Amino acid sequence: MKTVKIVGVPEHFNLPWHLCIENGEFEAENIDLQWKDIPEGTGKMCQMLRDGEADIAVILTEGIVKDIVAGNPSKIVQVYVQSPLIWGIHVAAKSDFQSVKDLKDKKVAISRLGSGSQLMAYVNAHENGWKTDDLQFEIINTIDGAVEALTKGTADYFMWERFMTKPLVDQGIFRRVGDCPTPWPSFVITVRDEFLKKNPKIVEKILEIINKTTHDFTQIPNIDKTLSGLFNQKIEDIQEWLKLTQWSQKNLSEKAFLKIQNQLFDLGIIDKKSTFVETVKAL
Repeated sequence: MKTVKIVGVPEHFNLPWHLCIENGEFEAENIDLQWKDIPEGTGKMCQMLRDGEADIAVILTEGIVKDIVAGNPSKIVQVYVQSPLIWGIHVAAKSDFQSVKDLKDKKVAISRLGSGSQLMAYVNAHENGWKTDDLQFEIINTIDGAVEALTKGTADYFMWERFMTKPLVDQGIFRRVGDCPTPWPSFVITVRDEFLKKNPKIVEKILEIINKTTHDFTQIPNIDKTLSGLFNQKIEDIQEWLKLTQWSQKNLSEKAFLKIQNQLFDLGIIDKKSTFVETVKAL
Protein backbone atom coordinates (compact mmCIF):
# COMPACT_ATOMS: atom_id res chain seq x y z
CA MET A 1 0.00 0.00 0.00
CA LYS A 2 1.28 3.45 -0.92
CA THR A 3 0.37 6.12 1.64
CA VAL A 4 -0.65 9.45 0.09
CA LYS A 5 -1.45 12.50 2.24
CA ILE A 6 -4.07 14.75 0.66
CA VAL A 7 -5.63 17.96 1.99
CA GLY A 8 -8.63 20.10 1.11
CA VAL A 9 -11.27 22.36 2.63
CA PRO A 10 -14.22 20.77 4.51
CA GLU A 11 -16.70 21.85 1.83
CA HIS A 12 -19.21 20.24 -0.53
CA PHE A 13 -16.73 20.43 -3.44
CA ASN A 14 -14.69 17.68 -1.83
CA LEU A 15 -17.43 15.13 -1.20
CA PRO A 16 -16.35 13.13 -4.32
CA TRP A 17 -13.02 12.38 -2.61
CA HIS A 18 -14.74 11.10 0.53
CA LEU A 19 -17.09 8.91 -1.52
CA CYS A 20 -14.15 7.33 -3.38
CA ILE A 21 -12.32 6.70 -0.09
CA GLU A 22 -15.44 5.22 1.57
CA ASN A 23 -16.10 3.01 -1.47
CA GLY A 24 -12.57 1.62 -1.21
CA GLU A 25 -11.69 2.72 -4.75
CA PHE A 26 -8.18 3.92 -3.89
CA GLU A 27 -7.59 0.95 -1.61
CA ALA A 28 -8.44 -1.40 -4.50
CA GLU A 29 -5.45 0.12 -6.32
CA ASN A 30 -3.12 -0.29 -3.28
CA ILE A 31 -3.33 3.43 -2.46
CA ASP A 32 -3.89 4.47 1.16
CA LEU A 33 -5.28 7.96 0.47
CA GLN A 34 -5.31 9.79 3.81
CA TRP A 35 -7.59 12.82 3.58
CA LYS A 36 -7.24 15.72 6.02
CA ASP A 37 -9.72 18.61 6.23
CA ILE A 38 -8.06 22.02 6.46
CA PRO A 39 -10.65 24.60 7.63
CA GLU A 40 -7.99 27.36 7.54
CA GLY A 41 -7.94 27.00 3.75
CA THR A 42 -5.44 27.83 1.02
CA GLY A 43 -2.66 29.59 2.93
CA LYS A 44 -2.36 26.68 5.36
CA MET A 45 -2.42 24.09 2.55
CA CYS A 46 0.34 25.93 0.66
CA GLN A 47 2.46 25.74 3.81
CA MET A 48 1.72 22.01 4.19
CA LEU A 49 2.88 21.31 0.62
CA ARG A 50 6.06 23.29 1.27
CA ASP A 51 6.74 21.45 4.54
CA GLY A 52 6.04 18.01 3.11
CA GLU A 53 3.04 17.55 5.44
CA ALA A 54 0.84 17.03 2.37
CA ASP A 55 1.56 15.30 -0.94
CA ILE A 56 -1.53 16.55 -2.77
CA ALA A 57 -3.82 19.55 -2.23
CA VAL A 58 -7.22 20.34 -3.72
CA ILE A 59 -6.73 24.06 -3.61
CA LEU A 60 -7.89 27.45 -4.87
CA THR A 61 -6.35 28.30 -8.24
CA GLU A 62 -5.29 31.87 -7.38
CA GLY A 63 -3.72 30.83 -4.06
CA ILE A 64 -1.51 28.06 -5.43
CA VAL A 65 -0.44 30.02 -8.54
CA LYS A 66 0.65 32.84 -6.22
CA ASP A 67 2.56 30.43 -3.96
CA ILE A 68 4.28 28.53 -6.80
CA VAL A 69 5.47 31.91 -8.15
CA ALA A 70 6.79 32.56 -4.62
CA GLY A 71 8.77 29.31 -4.62
CA ASN A 72 6.39 26.51 -3.55
CA PRO A 73 7.96 23.36 -5.10
CA SER A 74 4.68 21.93 -6.45
CA LYS A 75 2.86 21.51 -9.77
CA ILE A 76 -0.77 21.88 -10.81
CA VAL A 77 -1.68 18.52 -12.39
CA GLN A 78 -5.33 19.19 -13.23
CA VAL A 79 -8.29 21.56 -12.96
CA TYR A 80 -10.78 20.10 -10.43
CA VAL A 81 -13.68 22.59 -10.64
CA GLN A 82 -13.89 24.64 -13.84
CA SER A 83 -16.71 26.98 -12.79
CA PRO A 84 -15.87 30.14 -10.82
CA LEU A 85 -16.06 30.12 -7.03
CA ILE A 86 -18.78 32.50 -5.91
CA TRP A 87 -17.52 34.46 -2.92
CA GLY A 88 -20.21 36.04 -0.79
CA ILE A 89 -19.33 39.41 0.79
CA HIS A 90 -20.61 39.22 4.37
CA VAL A 91 -21.08 41.71 7.20
CA ALA A 92 -22.43 41.25 10.73
CA ALA A 93 -26.23 41.07 10.56
CA LYS A 94 -26.60 44.01 12.97
CA SER A 95 -23.99 46.24 11.31
CA ASP A 96 -24.89 49.47 9.49
CA PHE A 97 -23.26 48.37 6.20
CA GLN A 98 -25.93 48.06 3.53
CA SER A 99 -23.93 47.61 0.31
CA VAL A 100 -20.46 46.71 -0.95
CA LYS A 101 -19.78 50.43 -1.51
CA ASP A 102 -20.06 51.00 2.26
CA LEU A 103 -17.03 48.72 2.78
CA LYS A 104 -14.44 50.98 1.15
CA ASP A 105 -11.47 51.48 3.54
CA LYS A 106 -13.03 49.03 6.03
CA LYS A 107 -11.18 46.10 7.61
CA VAL A 108 -11.57 42.69 6.00
CA ALA A 109 -11.38 39.42 7.95
CA ILE A 110 -9.13 36.84 6.27
CA SER A 111 -8.33 33.27 7.24
CA ARG A 112 -4.59 33.89 6.85
CA LEU A 113 -2.10 35.71 4.61
CA GLY A 114 -2.11 34.33 1.08
CA SER A 115 -5.54 32.78 1.53
CA GLY A 116 -8.37 33.03 -0.98
CA SER A 117 -10.24 35.31 1.42
CA GLN A 118 -7.33 37.79 1.21
CA LEU A 119 -6.72 37.46 -2.55
CA MET A 120 -10.41 37.90 -3.36
CA ALA A 121 -10.48 41.06 -1.24
CA TYR A 122 -8.00 42.45 -3.81
CA VAL A 123 -10.21 41.28 -6.70
CA ASN A 124 -13.26 42.91 -5.08
CA ALA A 125 -11.37 46.16 -4.37
CA HIS A 126 -10.14 46.28 -7.97
CA GLU A 127 -13.67 45.72 -9.33
CA ASN A 128 -14.98 48.57 -7.18
CA GLY A 129 -12.19 50.96 -8.16
CA TRP A 130 -10.68 51.05 -4.64
CA LYS A 131 -6.96 51.41 -4.00
CA THR A 132 -5.69 47.96 -3.09
CA ASP A 133 -2.86 49.51 -1.04
CA ASP A 134 -5.51 50.77 1.40
CA LEU A 135 -6.83 47.31 2.29
CA GLN A 136 -6.60 46.42 5.99
CA PHE A 137 -6.69 42.82 7.20
CA GLU A 138 -7.62 40.99 10.39
CA ILE A 139 -6.42 37.35 10.50
CA ILE A 140 -9.18 35.13 11.88
CA ASN A 141 -8.00 31.59 10.86
CA THR A 142 -11.43 29.95 10.42
CA ILE A 143 -15.05 30.81 9.76
CA ASP A 144 -15.71 30.66 13.54
CA GLY A 145 -13.03 33.33 13.93
CA ALA A 146 -14.84 35.41 11.31
CA VAL A 147 -18.10 35.18 13.25
CA GLU A 148 -16.32 36.44 16.36
CA ALA A 149 -14.47 39.25 14.55
CA LEU A 150 -17.54 40.60 12.72
CA THR A 151 -19.78 40.30 15.78
CA LYS A 152 -17.26 42.10 18.00
CA GLY A 153 -16.41 44.64 15.28
CA THR A 154 -12.65 43.88 15.11
CA ALA A 155 -13.25 43.36 11.37
CA ASP A 156 -15.98 44.76 9.13
CA TYR A 157 -16.52 42.23 6.35
CA PHE A 158 -15.61 38.69 5.37
CA MET A 159 -15.48 36.99 1.98
CA TRP A 160 -16.15 33.25 1.89
CA GLU A 161 -17.79 30.75 -0.44
CA ARG A 162 -21.41 31.87 -0.68
CA PHE A 163 -23.19 28.55 -0.16
CA MET A 164 -21.01 27.38 2.74
CA THR A 165 -21.68 30.69 4.51
CA LYS A 166 -25.42 30.65 3.80
CA PRO A 167 -26.39 28.88 7.08
CA LEU A 168 -24.84 31.82 9.00
CA VAL A 169 -26.94 34.22 6.89
CA ASP A 170 -30.06 32.12 7.50
CA GLN A 171 -29.37 32.17 11.26
CA GLY A 172 -29.14 35.98 11.25
CA ILE A 173 -25.43 36.06 12.20
CA PHE A 174 -24.16 37.41 8.85
CA ARG A 175 -25.83 39.48 6.16
CA ARG A 176 -24.67 39.10 2.55
CA VAL A 177 -24.28 42.45 0.79
CA GLY A 178 -22.88 41.16 -2.51
CA ASP A 179 -21.10 38.45 -4.48
CA CYS A 180 -17.68 38.34 -6.14
CA PRO A 181 -17.12 35.37 -8.50
CA THR A 182 -13.53 34.39 -9.30
CA PRO A 183 -12.43 35.38 -12.83
CA TRP A 184 -10.81 31.90 -13.15
CA PRO A 185 -11.62 28.20 -12.42
CA SER A 186 -12.24 27.57 -8.70
CA PHE A 187 -10.09 24.60 -7.71
CA VAL A 188 -7.05 22.75 -9.04
CA ILE A 189 -5.29 19.57 -7.92
CA THR A 190 -1.67 20.25 -6.96
CA VAL A 191 1.12 17.79 -6.14
CA ARG A 192 4.43 18.33 -4.38
CA ASP A 193 7.32 18.06 -6.91
CA GLU A 194 9.26 15.46 -4.95
CA PHE A 195 6.21 13.20 -4.60
CA LEU A 196 5.21 13.67 -8.25
CA LYS A 197 8.70 12.81 -9.51
CA LYS A 198 8.78 9.57 -7.52
CA ASN A 199 5.13 8.52 -7.99
CA PRO A 200 3.77 9.71 -11.36
CA LYS A 201 1.75 6.50 -11.93
CA ILE A 202 0.15 6.73 -8.46
CA VAL A 203 -0.90 10.34 -9.13
CA GLU A 204 -2.25 9.31 -12.55
CA LYS A 205 -4.33 6.55 -10.96
CA ILE A 206 -5.68 8.92 -8.25
CA LEU A 207 -6.79 11.38 -10.97
CA GLU A 208 -8.40 8.59 -12.97
CA ILE A 209 -10.46 7.48 -9.94
CA ILE A 210 -11.59 10.97 -8.87
CA ASN A 211 -12.39 12.02 -12.45
CA LYS A 212 -14.74 9.09 -12.88
CA THR A 213 -16.65 10.15 -9.74
CA THR A 214 -16.81 13.89 -10.54
CA HIS A 215 -17.92 13.11 -14.11
CA ASP A 216 -21.04 11.35 -12.79
CA PHE A 217 -21.38 13.23 -9.48
CA THR A 218 -24.66 15.02 -10.20
CA GLN A 219 -26.23 11.73 -11.32
CA ILE A 220 -25.71 10.05 -7.91
CA PRO A 221 -29.20 9.27 -6.52
CA ASN A 222 -30.30 11.78 -3.83
CA ILE A 223 -26.92 13.57 -3.90
CA ASP A 224 -28.74 16.84 -3.11
CA LYS A 225 -30.21 15.31 0.08
CA THR A 226 -26.83 13.83 1.07
CA LEU A 227 -25.06 17.19 0.66
CA SER A 228 -27.87 19.07 2.42
CA GLY A 229 -27.58 16.79 5.47
CA LEU A 230 -23.78 16.73 5.59
CA PHE A 231 -23.27 20.47 5.23
CA ASN A 232 -26.32 21.84 7.05
CA GLN A 233 -27.65 23.45 3.87
CA LYS A 234 -31.18 24.04 2.62
CA ILE A 235 -31.99 21.60 -0.19
CA GLU A 236 -32.82 24.46 -2.61
CA ASP A 237 -29.40 26.05 -1.96
CA ILE A 238 -27.65 22.74 -2.70
CA GLN A 239 -29.71 22.28 -5.87
CA GLU A 240 -28.68 25.75 -7.05
CA TRP A 241 -25.04 25.00 -6.19
CA LEU A 242 -25.16 21.71 -8.14
CA LYS A 243 -26.49 23.59 -11.19
CA LEU A 244 -23.71 26.19 -10.98
CA THR A 245 -20.83 23.78 -10.33
CA GLN A 246 -18.95 22.47 -13.34
CA TRP A 247 -16.42 19.73 -12.58
CA SER A 248 -13.32 19.31 -14.71
CA GLN A 249 -11.31 16.28 -15.73
CA LYS A 250 -8.85 18.29 -17.83
CA ASN A 251 -5.37 19.74 -17.52
CA LEU A 252 -4.88 23.47 -17.07
CA SER A 253 -3.96 24.69 -20.56
CA GLU A 254 -1.09 27.08 -21.16
CA LYS A 255 -3.52 29.69 -22.50
CA ALA A 256 -5.69 29.48 -19.36
CA PHE A 257 -2.62 29.56 -17.08
CA LEU A 258 -1.21 32.68 -18.75
CA LYS A 259 -4.58 34.42 -18.51
CA ILE A 260 -4.89 33.64 -14.76
CA GLN A 261 -1.30 34.70 -14.08
CA ASN A 262 -1.71 37.97 -16.01
CA GLN A 263 -4.89 38.75 -14.05
CA LEU A 264 -3.09 38.10 -10.74
CA PHE A 265 -0.20 40.29 -11.87
CA ASP A 266 -2.52 43.12 -12.95
CA LEU A 267 -4.29 42.94 -9.57
CA GLY A 268 -0.96 43.26 -7.75
CA ILE A 269 -1.45 39.84 -6.13
CA ILE A 270 1.85 38.66 -7.65
CA ASP A 271 4.79 40.92 -8.49
CA LYS A 272 6.63 38.53 -10.84
CA LYS A 273 5.63 35.75 -13.21
CA SER A 274 6.40 32.07 -13.46
CA THR A 275 6.47 29.92 -16.61
CA PHE A 276 3.89 27.32 -17.60
CA VAL A 277 6.52 24.56 -17.25
CA GLU A 278 7.42 25.67 -13.71
CA THR A 279 3.78 25.69 -12.61
CA VAL A 280 1.85 23.00 -14.49
CA LYS A 281 2.59 19.33 -15.18
CA ALA A 282 0.29 17.38 -17.46
CA LEU A 283 0.29 13.64 -16.75
